[in-house]
Amino acid sequence: MTVNSEKLLELTVAAAEDKKAHELVALNLKEISLVADYFVICHGNSDTQVQAIATAIRKQADELGVRIRGIEGMDTARWVLIDLGDVIVHVFHRDEREYYGIERLWSDAKVVEFA
Repeated sequence: MTVNSEKLLELTVAAAEDKKAHELVALNLKEISLVADYFVICHGNSDTQVQAIATAIRKQADELGVRIRGIEGMDTARWVLIDLGDVIVHVFHRDEREYYGIERLWSDAKVVEFA
C-alpha cells in the first residue's frame, strides 16, 4: 500500500499525540529542501515517554506498510530520529529539544496547521 506524504504526516502526528507528545510541530519542507517533505518535531518529559512516542510511530508505519529507512537514538532516548522517507520525525527529550532548537534551524519552513 502506498501512502502519500500528507497521509503519513497525519498518521505520524496522531500516533505522537496518542502518547501525549509535547509541543508537536510539523514543518513543511517541500519548497526549501530535498531531504524530506515534512519534519515532525516533538518531545517527551522522560526517557520512557520518548521511547513510547517513537515506538507508537514505528508501529503505525509498520501497520501501513511504510518502509522505515532508519531509527537512531532509541537506546538513549534523548533524541530519536525516525526516517520514514518523506516524513522525518524527531522525538526529543525535553532538555535536548531546548538545547538543539531544531525549529530555529528550519525557520524558513512553514508550520503545518492541524484541525
